[in-house]
Amino acid sequence: MPSILAQSEDDSGDFRLFSAESSDASQAENATNSGGRSTSPRRKTVLSSSSASVYPCSCSSSCFDSEKLWRRLVMASSKGFAIGAGLKGGLAVFSVLARFKNRRRHRRGGVVMNGEAIGVAVKETLRYGLFLGSFAGTFVSVDEFIAALGGKHRTARWRSLLAGAVAGPSMILTGYDTQHTSLAIYILMRAMVLASRCGIKSKRFGGICKPLSWSHGDLFLMCLSSSQILSAYILDQESLPVSYKSFLNKHGGKDSSILQGVKEIASGMPFTNLEAIEKHYKSLGVNIKLNPEMKVPCTMVHGDESCTSHVLSFLAEAYGRALLVYLPVYLIPALIVHRQGLLKRPYTILGKSFFGIARSSLFLSVYCSSAWMWTCLLFRIFKTCNIPMVAMGTFPPGLALAIEKKTRRIEISLYCFARAIESFFACLSKADLLPKSTKLKRADVVVFSFSTAIIMHCYAQEREVFRSKYLNVLDWVFGVPSPTDLDGTQVSTVKRNEV
Repeated sequence: MPSILAQSEDDSGDFRLFSAESSDASQAENATNSGGRSTSPRRKTVLSSSSASVYPCSCSSSCFDSEKLWRRLVMASSKGFAIGAGLKGGLAVFSVLARFKNRRRHRRGGVVMNGEAIGVAVKETLRYGLFLGSFAGTFVSVDEFIAALGGKHRTARWRSLLAGAVAGPSMILTGYDTQHTSLAIYILMRAMVLASRCGIKSKRFGGICKPLSWSHGDLFLMCLSSSQILSAYILDQESLPVSYKSFLNKHGGKDSSILQGVKEIASGMPFTNLEAIEKHYKSLGVNIKLNPEMKVPCTMVHGDESCTSHVLSFLAEAYGRALLVYLPVYLIPALIVHRQGLLKRPYTILGKSFFGIARSSLFLSVYCSSAWMWTCLLFRIFKTCNIPMVAMGTFPPGLALAIEKKTRRIEISLYCFARAIESFFACLSKADLLPKSTKLKRADVVVFSFSTAIIMHCYAQEREVFRSKYLNVLDWVFGVPSPTDLDGTQVSTVKRNEV
């Protein structure tokens, strides 16, 4: 895998200055130790001034370099904005293109035209750009300010922790009244993973955290998440985030009337919409008559098809839908992270991207089709349909994650686990099993700030617990060398955790 850290260094003025100073300082020290006279007083003055520019001294705040702060602030904010707007904008583009296939979309009983959809997409793109740009700018400002007041060495162990916490409330820029519980929980999961990696390599906590390094833990986590998410998709969609519910409805491939029918038979309720299901199939050219006394909903789920033929036809349709999901997921980061490599090795990078798109699309399509396969199989084996059976049938589809690349499995499982946790607690709250709190209106911001504090602390103090691709992006945005590099070690020599 080509090193992108070198590219990140080229894009950051701080990294170039840091590398140059380390090299010049080493040459000067070698010349002095060997008794040479090549280091002039003027040369020493330049080195001293340059060092003060990169690492503010710990004696007083008068050493604060406003030019360096301004440079880091502008670079970090602009790069953060580019990532936020690029990712959100890329997804919005594909969403708008999908809307153009169907001129109108119904929402809240009204009609959403393409012009309005584009306006919403632009607004969301700008909001997420401002969110990440503000987060990066705030972190850099607090980091530099504390370093100038307390000294870079003396504050190294806690400075990034505080800066990450202070930057967390930037999430509000995505919308003051918009709750981002799913995002906050996901970032919390990411923070916990980094903390667990720190614990695994720790002598004190290594034995306790050893079970967290189980090689197939990601598959188990995905199966656990799948059981909650897919069960909620059939039985209680209101417990899912709106955007995720829309995602599942699209890739679940079933009309809402069918889901309602399965929910009623699983919950033991009388049928209320069998005619709507029959009408739906009739619009597809299939004439069926549903039995109100049915015990197994296979006919309701796939009409006059057999379970096997339904799975195969559904797999082909699901693969086409999944391709539209993973095109932006792979191509947009490739344009951002591998922007320079694309000019030198376009076929290699694009080839890997398209292979990743094909494999990830296969994962999503197998995941969705196997969900219907397992539920049909259990319904027919036990000749009944109930809530425990639905939960059991939606557990094995998580094994489809094995199709994905190993390094992506934990990301996907954590993403799904975050939504499973949110759905699980929403179900508990709906059943009045959780105490209701009215004091903390934006718990998502608090959780997000706590999580970013841990993540940024690990970034500054425990860089080896990050995967190289994430470390490269963070280096490119923030341009902060690790504290272990203060002795002159090059940033590019930092080891990466590929586990």
